[in-house]
Amino acid sequence: MPDARNLTVAVAQYACTDDVEANLASAERYIAAAGAAGARLVLLPELHNTPYFCQREDPAIFDYAEPIPGPSSQRLAAAAEKAGVVVVASLFERRAPGLYHNTAVVLDADGRLAGRYRKMHIPDDPEYYEKYYFTPGDLGFTPIDTSIGRLGVLVCWDQWYPEAARLMALAGAELLIYPSAIGWDDATDDAAEQARQLGAWQGVQRGHAIANHLPVVTSNRVGVEGDAGTEIRFWGHSFVFGPQGETRAEAGEMPELLIADLDLHRTETLRRIWPFFRDRRIDAFGDLTRRFRD
Repeated sequence: MPDARNLTVAVAQYACTDDVEANLASAERYIAAAGAAGARLVLLPELHNTPYFCQREDPAIFDYAEPIPGPSSQRLAAAAEKAGVVVVASLFERRAPGLYHNTAVVLDADGRLAGRYRKMHIPDDPEYYEKYYFTPGDLGFTPIDTSIGRLGVLVCWDQWYPEAARLMALAGAELLIYPSAIGWDDATDDAAEQARQLGAWQGVQRGHAIANHLPVVTSNRVGVEGDAGTEIRFWGHSFVFGPQGETRAEAGEMPELLIADLDLHRTETLRRIWPFFRDRRIDAFGDLTRRFRD
């Protein structure tokens, strides 16, 4: 049996406001607290510098975007280095005039920009008008090497696609990581529907953990954001699943620093006894590249 390879991870779950400076200060406090708690990895929520602005289409919002490297990534890199942790942050990237991405950045424990992932799946749903703001990612499903291992970083809407998780796993990811911003519309979603949505959100990611024998680390924000009639209540419930889908830690609906311990060598153990990768019928999967089989 492989020896244990222990990793303590932290997930920062909190509310984001229209005060960018205050949001960055919150991120720095959670990073420092994670390091003090012994974590070696901390995950922040999706687009944590700002409110979730995709509830409406407004050209002025592009002013929030910034280059990478840039002021926010450099500030968070300094926090990562000071705390001695790897940070997965989520930024509104200005790549060029008129070209923007929803981008996760990975900052190593020495403050180095280890890599970035540009969100591949971009939703366009009521109150989630992301296609107006974000160009789909063009970096593929490529894990990012860090001092703690190879991270399969994806972003929010990507979490509904088993193909994305599988491709990260096939490329050698040791964890699947999802910064997220997802919630309910209290005007239309009753209690039963809210329970179904939350269960589906966690359930599909539990499946990614099980099917790939990888831990899954997912963040969310909390709080109510938006104008009257377009409010989203972000449901929190950030979590860490082990490689058999077991719950290692789960938050509620309040701000919280979630801490969990993982053994990364359990992936090797599980793949020896449940060899899903060996038995994949790759010769029969060609239709996965089609939109639909008519």
